Amino acid sequence: MKYLVWFGGILATLVLAIFIVLFTSLGNGVLKPILEQKIKEQTKLESRLSEFSLSISDFSVILELNKGNIIKAEGEYSLFSQAFTVFYNVDFKNLETLKPLAGTELRGNFSTNGSAKGDIAFMQIDGKSSVGESDTSYHIELTDFNPTSIIANIKDAKLASLLYMAAQNPYASADIDMDINFRDIRLHKMDGDVVLKTKNGKIDPKYMLSDFNVTIPQTSFSMNLDAKLKGDDVDYRYELLSNLFKINSSGLIVPEPLKADLKYSLNIEDLEVLKPLTKADVRGAFKLKGSVKGTKEKMIVEGVSDLASSDTVFEAVLKEFNPASLRAKVVNLDIAKLLYMVKQPHYSDGLFSMDVDISDAKAQSLNGKVITTIKKGLLDSKYLTKTYAFTSPMPKTLYDVVTTTHLSGNIADTKVDFNSNIANLDVKSAKFNIKDASLKSDYKIAIPNLDSLFFLTNQHMRGEIVANGTISKTEDLDFTIYSNIADGNMEAKLHNDDFHADLNSVKTIKLLHMLFYPEIADASLNAKIDYNLAQSKGVMNAQVANAIFVKNQTFDLIKQYTKFDMYREHFNGDVKAKIEKENILASMDLRSKEASIKTQETKFNTKTKQIDTDVTFQAKKNVISGDIKGDLNSPKVTIDLEKLMKSEAGKVIEEKVNKAIEKEVDKLFKKLF
Repeated sequence: MKYLVWFGGILATLVLAIFIVLFTSLGNGVLKPILEQKIKEQTKLESRLSEFSLSISDFSVILELNKGNIIKAEGEYSLFSQAFTVFYNVDFKNLETLKPLAGTELRGNFSTNGSAKGDIAFMQIDGKSSVGESDTSYHIELTDFNPTSIIANIKDAKLASLLYMAAQNPYASADIDMDINFRDIRLHKMDGDVVLKTKNGKIDPKYMLSDFNVTIPQTSFSMNLDAKLKGDDVDYRYELLSNLFKINSSGLIVPEPLKADLKYSLNIEDLEVLKPLTKADVRGAFKLKGSVKGTKEKMIVEGVSDLASSDTVFEAVLKEFNPASLRAKVVNLDIAKLLYMVKQPHYSDGLFSMDVDISDAKAQSLNGKVITTIKKGLLDSKYLTKTYAFTSPMPKTLYDVVTTTHLSGNIADTKVDFNSNIANLDVKSAKFNIKDASLKSDYKIAIPNLDSLFFLTNQHMRGEIVANGTISKTEDLDFTIYSNIADGNMEAKLHNDDFHADLNSVKTIKLLHMLFYPEIADASLNAKIDYNLAQSKGVMNAQVANAIFVKNQTFDLIKQYTKFDMYREHFNGDVKAKIEKENILASMDLRSKEASIKTQETKFNTKTKQIDTDVTFQAKKNVISGDIKGDLNSPKVTIDLEKLMKSEAGKVIEEKVNKAIEKEVDKLFKKLF
């Protein structure tokens, strides 16, 4: 009995202590700083309780989150029945300062007031608010603190005010009315409806330009949403109407587990107006309509569009919201209109078509086929000439293309058939690795008229050329070229910026003919060329064999005065050159049994066709030196007469001149006497 008395005394003391701490002014004074500290930690604001009164049956609290932001609550409660009646008033006049609590930028003010009545098992909250300058009332019912019913009525909320509150510029304004009547929002027992109406909507061109860099005309809009919820079903109808766009959608959705059967349509006069939502920098008109059916496990999305004046249809299958398969057909898409839509220059006209059949769209097991064609292709020669600063106009270029791509895992294997009036390109297999962006490809290119490339090469050329090779791009770029040229062949390789070429058994007279150079000699040429594209510098080392020169004045003079026929000689020797952009510095040393031709530091400009060189001819013991300057097609030739006169040929010339003078003097004296 003694211990029972002691236990009862201790318990009574504890109850009395708790009562004093919780329900007396003395206890309130002890709790207040403790609660303030906890509130500061949770809100991350310099909060304070300007009023805190808690008794056994009622309470009154005024919480100042910070200056201008106050929450007031007062009411009555019963500890035994757990019933309560609470009146609250939230008055935030300085939302800018609540970022630490809200976690986002806010502006302006917000207020709401109302009451909460009930007990722990069932509670009703009734209140009013002026959020967004609206007249808003709401009724919320909670069972075991979980919302079971929500009824709200929002009248004349201002979209511009809501945007301002969310720290956004008022790029749009509208009046918003919304009725929410959820009689039951418990999972699988939903019963209610939502009606949303937006009127007097306008988009402000000024803020669309400043915020999103989008220029649009004056745009008005309205929006309507009517949704009915019953059990697990949401039956809705939505429309967004504007002078620039129309969006409609309707159908049935079951949120959990997800099931959808709906239709949609988009009719957009200018895609730029959707940039704030899509973040896509596109423009122009766009129409799309279709349906969405299925479940989370398998959903089918179908659509029809007139994208860039095309006839486009597609069917995509999603599994767990990830692409599973895709079938699409695009017919006669206007390339010029597509370039306009994606804000690209007018590179080309033409009609693009595509047939897509991807049976497995998963990245790790991609499988399918894509066929694309371009017909009636016409490059914009005027634009390309200006953009790439071609020195001469690009010719009119017509083209068509067919590509066939097989998709397998990470590999896209493409066959290309490109035909134009300038060049034809065939690729049997271009394998692109989607994972590491590497490429391995073969190619064959045929150019029927080399002179059509003058706008690129700035070099007139005759004839045709066919070349084939491979392209490889991983970390480095490797490009090989194999071609027959001027009765010889060329093997070349490009490694990043370094180009190397081997010319074998090339006939110089045909090469000179092809390049529109004077056809001065017929020889067999072997050469090695190394050139750096980035630096525009390189070297050439060549060997000339069995060179026979065509008829020229120099050899005629040599034959006339030395009685030596240079045309019968077969020359062999070396040609070396340093290349820096269009400037070539070369040297040549050609020899036969009894003759030679030498030049040193020959300067030649491939762009202007200007040449400047010293040349030395030796025919047996006769040496003739001179220089050649000017246009390659009609250069000025100057002979070193002093050296010429010292040679045996010079003596013959001198003898013939003396005889001619004696003959003329003899005639003169006969006339005089």
